[in-house]
Amino acid sequence: MSNLDHRMPAPPASQRPPGATAALVLADGAIVWGRGLGATGAAVGEVVFNTSMTGYQEVMTDPSYAGQIITFTFPHVGNVGTNAEDVESVTPAARGCILRADVTQPSNWRSAKPLDAWLRGHGIAGITGIDTRALTRRIRALGAPNGTIVHAPDGQFDLPALHRMAAEWPGLEGMDLAKGVTCGQTYSWDETTWTLGRGHGRQEAPRFHVVAIDYGAKRNILRCLAAAGCRVTVVPATATADEVLGHKPDGVFLSNGPGDPAATGVYAVPVIRALVQAGVPLFGICLGHQMLGLALGARTRKMETGHRGANHPVKDLATGRVEITSQNHGFVVDETSIPAGVAVTHRSLFDGSVEGLAVEGKPAFSVQYHPEASPGPQDSHHLFQRFVALMESKS
Repeated sequence: MSNLDHRMPAPPASQRPPGATAALVLADGAIVWGRGLGATGAAVGEVVFNTSMTGYQEVMTDPSYAGQIITFTFPHVGNVGTNAEDVESVTPAARGCILRADVTQPSNWRSAKPLDAWLRGHGIAGITGIDTRALTRRIRALGAPNGTIVHAPDGQFDLPALHRMAAEWPGLEGMDLAKGVTCGQTYSWDETTWTLGRGHGRQEAPRFHVVAIDYGAKRNILRCLAAAGCRVTVVPATATADEVLGHKPDGVFLSNGPGDPAATGVYAVPVIRALVQAGVPLFGICLGHQMLGLALGARTRKMETGHRGANHPVKDLATGRVEITSQNHGFVVDETSIPAGVAVTHRSLFDGSVEGLAVEGKPAFSVQYHPEASPGPQDSHHLFQRFVALMESKS
């Protein structure tokens, strides 16, 4: 069904297996056939893998996946259907999904729509019947490739054109994707985290006012801020320092998001640097963490495969505590470039990469992983309280 283990030119269309209605064509010519689901048509992006065992709907709606086609290593995806509550953004940013097994009928009391119909409704193509283990091994060995995913129920595939799409796509390095997923205008947020039997709550007695700069913010981060006692004002990624400070915040949150932090940092880093100098409490997650590093004088670099999953161990260097974290990033702060006065606070136990920073003498810190953990465990929820404590100390 595939030639994943060798860099070979794409085979002619006549070699399409019977019944194949979808394909993944990689930039080096490798092709994998499968069965299509979701929307018809083709999409190009960076092919990555996620190791989470739950939360596929949250993964697909995480804005940080803009420009990417997601391979799920867990074989049973879609079995609990989809609903309107388990989303991290209104419009999913992922460009496609790759699954091992065919999607079964939903088996969950919260399901409102099957995954196949949900994907169609959002214009996202998927492919099933793939040896996701082989694809994952290839990505780990050779790095995340560019690829084109196509769903064609009529079995007609223009392989040269699909290969050309993948080969000519420039890739995420140097690409600013935050402007495509940020909010169009400033808005207020008061929805809190979900609880069984009650759904999402509302923050009606906030103690602090936080301005969240939206580079592609996940909703559950905003919910966690609200649940921690914050009134949240969300501003676009291109907001200036004067605009942010004009809201008179007790603290500023730098959100997660997609793309190359150095590209987004062209307009975001000067703002973050001004906020650090202003002494306002700062908390950054993922892309926000990387751009805080850039604002402090460090560099970022693209990783070969990135970290994506809900099972990543991270060590807090101050306490020695190990947290099992949820992660999604393809860039990392280069530790060799971190200047004096900036401390590495957390480290990945997978590869030793930087997972947290703190500024000495300033109320500013960040983590590479996702403490809101949706999907994933809740080991890191205490970081929101750490942010609140910084605002308390400044009040």
